[in-house]
Amino acid sequence: MATIQPYCAKDVFDPPNYAQAIKVTGAQTILFLSGQVAYDDKGNPAHRGDFVAQARAVFRAIKAQVEAGGGSMANVVKLTTYLIDIRHRADLSPVREEFFGKKIPATTLVGVAALAHPDFLIEVEAIAVV
Repeated sequence: MATIQPYCAKDVFDPPNYAQAIKVTGAQTILFLSGQVAYDDKGNPAHRGDFVAQARAVFRAIKAQVEAGGGSMANVVKLTTYLIDIRHRADLSPVREEFFGKKIPATTLVGVAALAHPDFLIEVEAIAVV
C-alpha cells in the first residue's frame, strides 16, 4: 500500500490550497493519465463555452480513470492544468475542491494559446500512485 504524504521544505512558502511537493513510499502502481478534456458520449467537445461544466467533466474523467486503475482521488499526487484563458483560474479552484478538498495535490497551472479542439477550455493531466 502506498503512503502519500504532502510536504514542504522549511524555507519554501507552503500555500494553503495545494501541496508544494508529494512524497510517495511503498508504491507498486503508478498511473499516468493523459490530458483529460470534456467529451460528450460521441467524442465531441461537451459543454461548449461553459468552463465550470467542462472542468467538472474533466475531474469526473480523472476520477473514473483513477478508480479504473484501482485507486481513488486520494491517490492523485500531481496535476497539470492547461487553460486557454487564465482568467478561469478563479472558477477552477472551487471545482477542484469538490473533488480533492481544501489541500489539492502538487499542481502546475499553465495558460496556453489553444488545446486540441477550439471548444476545449481546459485540459488536465494527472499522476496517481496506488
